[in-house]
Amino acid sequence: MPALTVPLIAPSILSADCARFGEEIKAVDEQGADWIHLDVMDGHFVPNMTFGPVIVKALRPYSRLFFDVHLMIEPVDLFIEPFAKAGADQILFHIEAGPHAHRTLQTIKSFGIKAGIVLCPSTPAQAISEILDLVDTILVMTVNPGFGGQQFLESQLSKINQIRNMVDATGRDIRISVDGGITAKTAPLVINAGADVLVAGTSIYGQKDYRQAMNALRGQDVK
Repeated sequence: MPALTVPLIAPSILSADCARFGEEIKAVDEQGADWIHLDVMDGHFVPNMTFGPVIVKALRPYSRLFFDVHLMIEPVDLFIEPFAKAGADQILFHIEAGPHAHRTLQTIKSFGIKAGIVLCPSTPAQAISEILDLVDTILVMTVNPGFGGQQFLESQLSKINQIRNMVDATGRDIRISVDGGITAKTAPLVINAGADVLVAGTSIYGQKDYRQAMNALRGQDVK
């Protein structure tokens, strides 16, 4: 599927005020966000810890937007059901987190929600070639996962383009998402490479005007 002309914007609440998560989600919802991105870290797969399904469930009433839950955890399968029941609309997991990605994708879909795969910067595009028939979203990390506010890795642009070509060849409706160092300057680079979902934290929640920040990522008039 061709990339969207105007990308979907998925604010990452990792960069929001953690004492006001509910209000922060409601705020970006009202200001024009398309998805809400929730980063789940376990202190094992990545060197940081965030929150679990209880928090996702508590946040669900604050918005009817698409909840995009990114599991940076290992193992994955034990936690699919809790996050699905907590209100996730999509669960993404890392291809690097276990040997049975095909089974994990099937398990996610068995709960009637969308399934996505994530690639760390060091993982080649070809690693997901055998599961394109099951994925709804492919998330390319443009920083090493674990912390917000990192510098964008331009080396990932060629990978995004490779994945865009792979997706277009399938004819399936697969979104290509990017996460890490996404700003008004880097957004055009990843969009031109083939991405159509932009996950952004500090470039949205670090600004005073959330609507203006999201429009800047879309390349729209920010006045």
